[in-house]
Amino acid sequence: MRRNKLLRPVPMLAAGLILGTAARIFDIYCPNLGEFFSQMAVWILIGTLIAIYSPTKKAAMGNILPFCGGMLLTYYATAMLAHGVYSWSYILGWTIFALFSPGMAYFAWMSKQRGAFAKCIGAGIVLVSALSSVLLFDRLRVYDFFIDGLLIYFLFIRKIRRE
Repeated sequence: MRRNKLLRPVPMLAAGLILGTAARIFDIYCPNLGEFFSQMAVWILIGTLIAIYSPTKKAAMGNILPFCGGMLLTYYATAMLAHGVYSWSYILGWTIFALFSPGMAYFAWMSKQRGAFAKCIGAGIVLVSALSSVLLFDRLRVYDFFIDGLLIYFLFIRKIRRE
């Protein structure tokens, strides 16, 4: 299936629903994977990839909101059904993040344009990814370097053909 068939709101909602459930199940049954998918950096990477591979800024914005919404819905629904631990402050924080995600997707899409402003956006994405690990989770871990390396590759090295 071609990329443009997947990068639409309904498939992105489905992907969010699946990944939200998977992330919560990992939290319960596979603590190492759960810790990985609890980090903001991995979601910054996934969101950035969705945005930069979307064909337009508008599509990037329209793809990321259902992805984030679906992910949150199933993550916390799974937590409630499994009688797992969750916090209303986390729900509120991630909901705010999801509501701002279209604006972030707009700028992430712009990071693949030409010029200094686009490069500054890309550098900001990588910086926020690294800082989120330090500020929210105490330190950079090995996988944070891997995630940030992937961000650098996709934002600064990998060419993206836009129609």
